[in-house]
Formats: sequence, C-alpha cells, structure tokens
Amino acid sequence: MADLPTSARVVIIGGGAVGASSLYHLAKVGWTDCVLLEKNELTAGSTWHAAGNVPTFSTSWAIMNMQRYSTELYKRLGEEVDYPMNYHVTGSVRLAHSKERMQEFERAVGMGRYQGLDVKMMSIADIKEAYPFIETHDLAGGMYDPDDGDIDPAQLTQALAKGARDLGAKIFRFTPATGVSRENGEWIVHTEKGDIRCEYVVNAAGYYAQRVGEWFKPHGGRTVPMMVMSHQYMLTDEIPEIEAWSKETGKKLPLLRDVDTSYYLRQEKYGLNLGPYERNCKAHWVDPSDPMPDDFSFQLYPDDLDRLEWYIEDAMARVPLLGQSGIGRVINGPIPYAPDGLPLIGPMPGVPNAFEACVFTFGIAQSGGAGKVLAEWITEGATEWDMWAVDPRRYTDYTDQDYCVAKGMEVYGHEYAMHFPHHEWPAGRDKKLSPVHDKVKELGGVMGAYNGWERANWFAKPGDDTSLEATHTWGRSGPWEQRVKEECEAVRDGCGVLDLPGFSRFWIQGDGADDWLRGFCTGGIPKAGRMNLIYVSDHRGRILTEMSCIRLGEDNFILITAATAQWHDGELIRASVPEGVTVRETTTERDALIVTGPKSRDVLSGITDADLSQGWLTHQHCTVAGQKAFIIRVSFAGELGWEIHAENANMPPIYDAVLAAGAKPFGMYALNSLRIEKGYRAWKGDLSTDYSLLEGGLERFVKLDKPQDFTGKAAIQNEKQQGVKKRFAIMTVEAGDCDAPYMSTLWHDGQVVGETTSGAWGYRVNKSVALGMVRADLAEPGTELEVEIYGERHKATIEPDQPLWDPENERLRA
Repeated sequence: MADLPTSARVVIIGGGAVGASSLYHLAKVGWTDCVLLEKNELTAGSTWHAAGNVPTFSTSWAIMNMQRYSTELYKRLGEEVDYPMNYHVTGSVRLAHSKERMQEFERAVGMGRYQGLDVKMMSIADIKEAYPFIETHDLAGGMYDPDDGDIDPAQLTQALAKGARDLGAKIFRFTPATGVSRENGEWIVHTEKGDIRCEYVVNAAGYYAQRVGEWFKPHGGRTVPMMVMSHQYMLTDEIPEIEAWSKETGKKLPLLRDVDTSYYLRQEKYGLNLGPYERNCKAHWVDPSDPMPDDFSFQLYPDDLDRLEWYIEDAMARVPLLGQSGIGRVINGPIPYAPDGLPLIGPMPGVPNAFEACVFTFGIAQSGGAGKVLAEWITEGATEWDMWAVDPRRYTDYTDQDYCVAKGMEVYGHEYAMHFPHHEWPAGRDKKLSPVHDKVKELGGVMGAYNGWERANWFAKPGDDTSLEATHTWGRSGPWEQRVKEECEAVRDGCGVLDLPGFSRFWIQGDGADDWLRGFCTGGIPKAGRMNLIYVSDHRGRILTEMSCIRLGEDNFILITAATAQWHDGELIRASVPEGVTVRETTTERDALIVTGPKSRDVLSGITDADLSQGWLTHQHCTVAGQKAFIIRVSFAGELGWEIHAENANMPPIYDAVLAAGAKPFGMYALNSLRIEKGYRAWKGDLSTDYSLLEGGLERFVKLDKPQDFTGKAAIQNEKQQGVKKRFAIMTVEAGDCDAPYMSTLWHDGQVVGETTSGAWGYRVNKSVALGMVRADLAEPGTELEVEIYGERHKATIEPDQPLWDPENERLRA
C-alpha cells in the first residue's frame, strides 16, 4: 500500500457507498487530490449488510432527483469504470389499500414524469399480470416503477472506488481517522499512520457519524442529530415456482412493496427477501447498558424475529408462496436515522470547510446522487438542485439525543407512511415553547412544530375532533376547515392575533455595517426608521434567502428571517460580515405577535403609547400593556397590522391585553391562506435555489446599477439580457377537494410547462389559489393551464402579477 500523503485537498472519513461515491464524483470534476480513509475494509458498515434496493419513489422533489440520478448512474457505471456489476432493474409494484394511498401514488407519478421517469398507476389486473403469485382481493390499486431494482452494495462501492482510483484519488483502508485539528485555516486529520493536512474534510462515517462529529465541536460544531436502528430482513430458501417462472420469462419478479402493511418483498436468486419496518422497532446504542462498540465492522445483531411475526404472517397471506419455504438466513444490522429519516448532506453547521454526507437510511439508493450533490457543494459552493431537504442546517439546537431516538423510532415504524398536509407527528414535541404557550393551548391551539418551536396551526372549539386520525386526508376539509375560515374572516373583518415564536433575529452593528449590507443583498436597504425586504443571491443569481431588514441607525440593523432558516442564514451572515461589524443573535430571547386586520389600530390604541399613525414599513420602540416592546408596521397576512416584538418575560401581559382588547387568535393554516392570496412567497417553497431572482418575479429587489458588487450580479445581468425561461405566477384553480400541493405539475396543450410551489384555499377571495413557476411565454394573465392535483387535472388561470386580495395594498396602508 502507498504511503499516506501528508496533504490533500479533501479528506473523506468513511468508506461505504456514500464515501466512495463522494470521492468518485470529486475526481470526475477534476478534484483528484482527494483521500478517503476507512478504518476497516470498504463497505464494512451499513453498506455491507444493506439489502441493496434502488427505488426512485419519493414525495420529496430533492430525494427523487437524487435517487433518479443514482439509477441512471448505476446503469452505466460498470462500463464507465470497467468493473463487473450485479444491477437488476426488475421494476417494482407498490400496493395501495386505500384511496388516500392511490392519491399519494398519483402525486409521485406526476413528479416522476416531470423528472423523466416512466412511472405508472396500476389497476388490480395490472398488478396480477406483473406479479402472478399475489393475492389482490383487498387492494385499491398500485403503482409501477420500471427503473426500480436492486444492486450488490459491495460491488457498487468497489466500482465507485475503482473509478475514483483510476482518476487519481487515493483510498486508504485499515486507516482509522482518530481526530481532527485546525491550524492556519487548514484541517489536520489525524491517523495512527500520520497526519494529513487538507482544505476540506467530509464526515461520511455512517452510523459512526455522531462519534466523528464530536471531533468538530471545539471548532464550532454540534452533536450530529442521529440515532441507530436495528433493521432485519430475511432470505428464504429457493422456491420451485419462482425458479420455474423466472426461467420461463427470463426475468426476476418485480420488487413488491406493501407500503400500508410496511414491508418489501424481493426475489433473491430463486427465493425471496422479506424486509419489514415494524412499529415495535428497536433502537441500539442509545444508553449505557448498550454501548456503541469501537468497531462493529462486518458484524450483526442477534436475530429477533418475534418483533416481525405479524408482518411475516401478513406477507404470507399476500404472497402464499412465501409460506411454502423455510427461512435460510436472517440479517439484523444497524442503520442510522436522522429525525426525519432523510440523510445529512452539505455544510457542517458552524464549522468552516467541513461537510457531512452521513446518516443514510437508504444509502445504496441515494449514494450515487449524494456523491454528485456533495461534490457540487465542495467544488462549486452550490448544488444543481435545491437540497434543503437534506441540508444539515435544517436542524438546530433542539435535536438532543432523546429527540433523535424518539423521532428515529417514529420514522422507522412509519417508514412508508403518508405525510398528509394537516398531520403533525407526535414524537419529540414541545422542544421549544413560546412564553404564552400555555395560554395558546388553553385557547384551543392545535400545535405544529416549526424548527422545534410549537406554534398553533388552528384553534379548535369544544367538540372539534383533534385526533391524529382526523388528519389522514389530502383534502382541505377536516375539523380545521371551518375554524380556519373563521380565523381568516376575523383577520379580514376585525382583528386577529398570532403568536409566532422562533423568528430568526440577527442584530448587526458597527462601522461599515451599511456598506457591508449593500454588498450582501441584491437590492436597496431602508433609511433609518424604515424596513424592507432584502434578498441574497448565490453566484448563479438564484434565490438563497429572503430577510426583513430593519434599520435602527446609520450602522445599526436587525435582520429577521424564517424560523427554519436560523442556522442557514446565521451562517450566511456571520461568514460575510467584515471585521468591526458585530452579529448578535436574539432568536430565543424574544417572541413576536402578529396583530392584524382592519380593526387592529383600534385594538392597539388603548394599550400602547406608540404612534399608530406612522405609515407602512415603519418601526418604533414603545410600550404595550406597560411592557417594553418594538413594533413594526407590517403584516404577512396582507391587512393593516403590526408585528409586536418583545422580550419573552414581557410577552404574556402583552398577549393577554391584545386578546382582552378584542383580537381573535388565528393559526399558521390561516396565515398560509392569507399570504398566498397576497402572492407572498415562503422560504424553501416558493423561494429556493431552484429558481433565480428574475424567475421568481423579484426584479424590483435587484439593483444592478448600485456601485456595490453583490454575489450573483453577473449571472443576473446575463439572465436579464437572455430572458428568463420560467416566470413566477399566481393562479386561481378550479380545484376539487384538494388544493395544489408543492410540485404539482402544470400542463398546457398536453405538455408539462411548470410546477406549483404552494397552494391553499383563499377564504377572502373564495377560490383555490396556487403560486408556481411556468414557462415564460405562458405567464400572461388570462392564460389557461391545467394543474395536476393527485392525478386529476384541474383548470388553472394565470392572474395579473399583483395580489389577488387588495391588489393596490390600500388595506395594508390604511
């Protein structure tokens, strides 16, 4: 083996499929001075015992992109790197037991077709034809994915490793990393064979990622949010009927997934591989009685088939052949889980030039796409597709070990669950509470979690059904619908109040803050005493983030962003401010109320000494209910209104006073309806790096003639000359029972011409409204399109580029 180099551009820690793919993709773009360290043999972790299934299915646009790319890569990889590959593209059949599951499949089919996948819905007859050994009496239908299949995980990893080596990258097996340190802006990765200095380091350590992550805590890092589950699958002896069918047809059975029961069933040679995701699941290495070993390479847990008994019996009833064969082998190995079941790919929060590519629950299916994404992050500073779904910064400081274990077990036990729009998962709740949380609950608040913060989604009245079961629908109607309508009408006709904890707040001060901010954002900044929206672009002119900019003085600003953007935007700000400019975050120290509606001035006039005649987009320090407060004349609901910001201890008397003065509490569902009627965009839905600022209709927030250069300026100038390919549009939809979800396909003359980015019923305009991106030539008002909502196409009409509600903003400025 070659000697360990003393320097490299990138060091990857971990030699599973994801680490090897990351190395291969870095080498493919010319970054060949890269090293991968593996403490044992390649594939010794989760890769070794993985079943190797390679689906494309997801209802996440980002995950589907990543998995689709993997299938495309694996089909050509053997030839590309000259390495033999066992990759069986068998297709798959997903079974649906209910109308709701069929609707989920329809949505995935729409997304898949948009990405170029040939996925199809299946009738009962189609299922029987594709899988002749199945019982279908209680099914509603199914979905067919011709690109699904399985791959040998060890061969995949070795192929990626060979491809990387052939391009000049280096792999060192039996070379455990033992720690990291930082010196003169470089990383030093320590091993027993010597140290390697590098520019970038990647944690691709699989189920050891949390242990490796601890090395980075002295450098600004945090504990990696993850836990480890025990996943079992079993291989049967050979089954003569399957052997006969395979020889007759010349192919394998399609991979079968009974997602409502929660297992997959795959042909393995001439037997079957059954892999359940059981509700009564087991976590490992979570307490001192079950410590994580220093090395678990090529090891398994003891069999524990009692947990799977119900799932095995159900599978035998579905495919009776399964019951005619004995179990040949049981695999029970560790699989890492993040709290939402999605991996961590991207910048390591708080740590310079460090990245994560770890905690993969479906690492074989995702490793191809993950390597591509990780290489883009490192070499270009941005990814082709918006990857917020897997960005490590999507979690913040609430993800303690109890939370990670509770959520990991919940996700595993509901691996194939439908994620309904009004459903809130119950595990790991109440991590961050507003100072008026108890009062909100007392008023009937039905809560949702937003970056760990509990906020009311809607307010129930006595007798309303607030059970989880009531939320198992894709439709807008449910126990919440009448209440949301009433809340929207209260904001329209009177005054509403919404407690909104968790706003991300950054106080920027110091000589040069003004000049820095002008170069930080794409547009102008406000005068003292005023506020406006600012946008930050990446180098391609795409939308990185949106912030409210409040100017207190010459070099004194407050930037307020979405709760979920806390670590993303905090990092963006701190990484770019010059010396002499300080950043103080006050996210957890303060709470905010939205007080809005035509009677909001009347409500506030008796309880504040503020000058309520000051105009829209102004702000002032004042007292409310005798408490120090800071109020901003702005409303995301699109009515006359103010935001009241105050220290946590001051908020309970303020909230009580606002309620006593006649404000009606409203929740996040109502706010979503109200903002969509105004065409207000939401971060990482309507505003993402999938779109440029010009495509997003944000040209008025771009000042190409200002003297300061800003990131993305050249790209925006070029796009302005060339013209945009897509354009933001507000649409009214002749919807049925369901409003358009994120990434619903837009059609025109039989062609896909765009997608929705959000949708909701507008209770003030009494119409279903969607925001979206459409081919530029079709963005003209009056153009009729079709939007595909859970498999049904509905007429959508492009509206003028202005709010549907109060288009002249007269109510806002009243």
